[in-house]
Amino acid sequence: MAYDFDLFVIGGGSGGVRAARIAGGLGARVALAEEYRMGGTCVIRGCIPKKLLVYASHFAEEMEEAASLGWDLGEAKFDWAKLIANKDREITRLEGLYGKTLANAGVEVFERRAVLKDAHTLALAAGDNEARRVTAETILIATGGWPNLPDIPGVAHAITSNEALSLPELPGRILIAGAGYIAVEFAGIFNGLGAETTVVYRRDKVLRGFDEDLRRRLTGEMMNRGVDFIFGTNITSIEKTADGLVVAFDNEDEEDQVFDAVMFAIGRQPNTAGLGLEEVGVALNGKGAIVVDEYSRSNIANIYAVGDVTDRIALTPVAIKEGHAFALTVYGDTPVSPCHDNVPAAVFSQPPIGTVGLSEEDAREKYGAIEVYKSSFRPLKYTLGDNMGQALIKMIVDKATDKVVGAHMLGADAPEIIQGVAIAVRNGLTKAQFDQTVAIHPSSAEEFVLMRDPVPETGGD
Repeated sequence: MAYDFDLFVIGGGSGGVRAARIAGGLGARVALAEEYRMGGTCVIRGCIPKKLLVYASHFAEEMEEAASLGWDLGEAKFDWAKLIANKDREITRLEGLYGKTLANAGVEVFERRAVLKDAHTLALAAGDNEARRVTAETILIATGGWPNLPDIPGVAHAITSNEALSLPELPGRILIAGAGYIAVEFAGIFNGLGAETTVVYRRDKVLRGFDEDLRRRLTGEMMNRGVDFIFGTNITSIEKTADGLVVAFDNEDEEDQVFDAVMFAIGRQPNTAGLGLEEVGVALNGKGAIVVDEYSRSNIANIYAVGDVTDRIALTPVAIKEGHAFALTVYGDTPVSPCHDNVPAAVFSQPPIGTVGLSEEDAREKYGAIEVYKSSFRPLKYTLGDNMGQALIKMIVDKATDKVVGAHMLGADAPEIIQGVAIAVRNGLTKAQFDQTVAIHPSSAEEFVLMRDPVPETGGD
C-alpha cells in the first residue's frame, strides 16, 4: 500500500520534533501535527519560561547579598508585566526556531489536531484549511502530559502551571497545592518575587521519591526563606468572594484562609484522551499512558510513542533521547534502546537541587552494604552577609565495588555541578577515582572530591 507519509508525528514538543527531524534527515517522508504551539510543554509552558521566572525571583536575595559585598543598589522595583512580556517574546522566538528546524528537515507541519481513525489513517481537524485525512506507514505519538486538577467545588477558580506563567499580575497571596518539582519551583518563584506564598501538601516533606536528606533540607530552607507550609492537609473547596478565594481544608484544625490565587501542582497525566488510541486498540496503562517496549513501540506494530505520554521518566532531555532513538531504530537501521538508568535531574527550587543515581534509601535496598558521604557547609558567597543557608553534598557508594551509585546536591549552582558529576556516575567511576581528582578551590563543587570519611550507619542530616 502507498501511504501519504512514511512517518506521521502527533505532537510538536521536544520528543516529537527530534524524532521528526532525525527521521527526515534519514530520508523519510515526514509530517507532524501540533494543535497548539510548536515547542510543547518545555518551550511554551514549562522548563524554559519557568526558569526565566526563576532567574527573576533570585534577584531579591542577590540584592541583599550585594550590600555585604560593598554594593549600594538604591531602591529596587519589580515589574511583573515587563517580565512576562519579555518572557513571551523569547518563547515566540524559540517557537519559530522549532518551525525552521522542521522545515529544514523537509517535515510537513499541520497546525491542527490529528486523531487516529485506524492504524495507518489520521483525521486532521479543520484549521485554516478544510478537514482532511492522511495515511502513514508509521505513527509516533508524542503528545506529552497535562496538569491534574482535583474534583472539588470551586476548582474552576484555580490555576495550574500553565496559567501561572502568564498571570496578568503578580498575586499578593498565593496557595500552591502539591510538593513535587513544579510546586516547589513555583513556590520559590512567587516567594522570591514578593508574594505571600503558602504550600499545602498531604504529607510532611516536599519532593516525595527524592533522597530523604534532600527532602528535609529543602523543606527547612524554603521555610527559612519565608514560604509557609500546611502539611497533612488537602484542599476541599474554593469559593470566590470579594476579598479573594476562600479555601477550605480537610483538616478540621485548619481554618479557612483567603488567597488571591490558588495553584494546583499535584501531578500530570499523559495527554492521550481523544486521540483515537483506544478505538484503534493501542494499549494504555492505568494512568492512561501508552504502554511501549524498550524501543518505544506500542502493541500495535506501526505505532510508537515517546516522552511524557509513555509515563517513563517525565523529563524533556529523556523525551529527546527517546525521539532520537526511535528515528535511528526505524529509519537508521540502527536499533537503539534509550537508557533510563542514572538519568540526572534538577529541581530549580530555592535553593536548587541536582541529583543523579540512587537515593540512600534505594541504594540500601538494592545493594545492602553502602557507604554514605556527606558535606554540609555555608557557601563562601554568603559568608560576608546574613544569609545562613547551608549547602548539602552527598555521595552514595556501593561498598562491594566502590562505585558511586548516587550523587546529590542542594545549594547554589547544584544543577550545573551535577551535570558533570552525572558523567562520572553514568560511567561507573569509583569513590577512589573521585578522590584522585584534584579539587577546584574555592568552589562548592570541590566537595565531591574531598569527602573522605563516611557518615556513621545511623546517618542523620
